Amino acid sequence: MSKIKARSGTFTDNMKLPIHRWFRYSAGFSAEWVQSEIQKFEAENEEKAIVLDPFVGSGTTVFASSSMGNVACGFEGHPFVARIAKAKNLWHLDENVFNAACQKVLSLAKEMNKKTARHNESNLLGKCYDLDALSKLDNLRFAYESLSDDNPIWELVRLNITSILRVCSKVGTAQWQYILPNKTKSKVLDAYDAFLGKATLMATDMKYVKSVNWLNTATILERDVREPFEAPKCNLLITSPPYPNNYDYADATRLEMMFWEEIEGWGDLKTVVRPTIIRSCSQHSASDKIILDEILNEPLLSPIVDELEPIVRNLEEIRLSKGGKKTYHTMIAAYFFDLAKIWKNCRTIMANNSRICFVIGDSAPYGVHVPAEKWLGDLAIASGFESYEFEKIRDRNVKWKNRTHTVPLHEGRLWVRG
Repeated sequence: MSKIKARSGTFTDNMKLPIHRWFRYSAGFSAEWVQSEIQKFEAENEEKAIVLDPFVGSGTTVFASSSMGNVACGFEGHPFVARIAKAKNLWHLDENVFNAACQKVLSLAKEMNKKTARHNESNLLGKCYDLDALSKLDNLRFAYESLSDDNPIWELVRLNITSILRVCSKVGTAQWQYILPNKTKSKVLDAYDAFLGKATLMATDMKYVKSVNWLNTATILERDVREPFEAPKCNLLITSPPYPNNYDYADATRLEMMFWEEIEGWGDLKTVVRPTIIRSCSQHSASDKIILDEILNEPLLSPIVDELEPIVRNLEEIRLSKGGKKTYHTMIAAYFFDLAKIWKNCRTIMANNSRICFVIGDSAPYGVHVPAEKWLGDLAIASGFESYEFEKIRDRNVKWKNRTHTVPLHEGRLWVRG
């Protein structure tokens, strides 16, 4: 297996790549792999790839496309994540203007030199920062808010502040991962040093990608792709939807959203984030109070309902014997209903003879296996695509020795054609 092919299931390479590294996602796939798939598609089809990513996340697919001069459209339902990706897409602005704006913010923040009034050890911000660290970050925030106007360069300045929040925290805060308040880091960056360092890195990247002929060819929009959406006709789709029961995607940027006062805590995610993202975790399905029978009767699920229903009925029964009584049964049904809608909407955007790749993993809530790639493939065929095949990348849950079940899980590429 080639190194690039093997890395299609990891974001690790992107942590060193310009633009991609501005706000990192520790899961996902390699930008270099996306580039290789674009090249392969164009060589085999003798036409320019026009790329779609309905789960754009931190922008790996669309920025890989920009680096090659390909038109790309990305959609993201999580409002805060969408804003991050849209800000990264401003890499083509003047790096000198950006640097000057950052210098103004830093100077004003130091001049303010206020102790924050919102340090409270009972909430997430208080657990992540001591008084001095949060005060400096808040001074940067106040300076940004007082200086910013409608010039898009300020979105890059805001992204700079957002991107340093975790490296300035004293607790375990890997990018896009759950906060670990009981674990402390050995290396914590000073907020002003981190802000200045990130400004330099971002400006350097902006200058570099222009020198290697990146083109401003990507469009990123905040959209719930379960609803019909418009985009240019595309012929190559590369994406990775949230895996079923893998991660609470709504919670991914809770720290950042609390810092910017977009939410007060976890409970606000129900109204601010969850309505526009797919239902991939039990926290989401529980808050939505989903009625299982109603979803199972949805016509879009008819291609898989004979296999889906026995599994979710089993989960419905098992949960009654579990202390947490987690709503895996409704989550799994809702997840595939949401993806069925998305397949239908993508079909209208994708040209005939197009190629699609979903990087996806299966699941086994309460030890009951959910064959995600098969059901997603069947739903794709039902929505009008021609064929699918699954290519395993790696085994999952091997490293961590899952304590809740022993069902072997895997991750791979679901290739769909048509």
